[in-house]
Amino acid sequence: MKLAAFTTVGSDEIGIVKDGRILSITRALHEAPRAMIELIGRFEEFRARIQDLETSSDGWIGLGEVKLRAPVNRPGKILAIGLNYADHISETGREAPKEQVWFMKASSSAAGPYDPIQIPMASPESVDYEVELVAVIGKGGRHISRDEAPKAVFGYCVGNDVSVRAWQRHSPQWSVAKSFDTHSPFGPWITLTDEVADPHGLAIRCTVNGEERQMSNTKNLVFDLWTQIEYLSKAMTLEPGDLIFSGTPGGVGWVRKPPGLLKAGDVVRCEIERLGYIEGRCEDERSGK
Repeated sequence: MKLAAFTTVGSDEIGIVKDGRILSITRALHEAPRAMIELIGRFEEFRARIQDLETSSDGWIGLGEVKLRAPVNRPGKILAIGLNYADHISETGREAPKEQVWFMKASSSAAGPYDPIQIPMASPESVDYEVELVAVIGKGGRHISRDEAPKAVFGYCVGNDVSVRAWQRHSPQWSVAKSFDTHSPFGPWITLTDEVADPHGLAIRCTVNGEERQMSNTKNLVFDLWTQIEYLSKAMTLEPGDLIFSGTPGGVGWVRKPPGLLKAGDVVRCEIERLGYIEGRCEDERSGK
């Protein structure tokens, strides 16, 4: 099953996505939560009725008739791991980390799958792309073992950990550089774990203006997703709707020769096998063009 947040006729709704169409859960189940983060937390209460809707023949409309929004509007936490593909570690000239390297992205950086990506006034010449597998926490919890970690996940999205490289050099802590507005686009929907039991074998790719920049497979994660969840949950309670950006492969713009950083007008497409794709056009923050 795939769940999306969308807008149509001025109304924000949640729907089921299937075969290029969407059916509104919000309209069909009036008692269901209207916010995805709340629906995730109460999903078992509504699962059977939502599954019944998926087999319905009525109420479906084309995806082209709606605007897809960020699947979770304001996640409680956006957690992202750095240096987690061997080829990316190599291209940065760093040694492989012995421990997981984590940073936070502000929830206000969350953006929809096809929203514009701002080239910020503060640093217009250092914006980079990073395609990533995103896990959406469902049951969550604290002190989750590696074996139990798959049960903590609600589903998966495609993400782009947009990064302002100049600001990364301001501080050993990367959170501000990774938290500019619009710099955490993800989606296009949440593919639930009933469709992807194991996320560690999916082709992952990023193009800029149609040119391939990154290509790998999630099997190449240094610390796999289950190990990430085990580690994080030792420190904090993972809650419904929290996002985990699981790392990016090699091919990022700032290490290319010459550098391949983003500018206004560039179109960045990030895609992951079985999860779909997100695509954003870069726009100057000042002019919106």
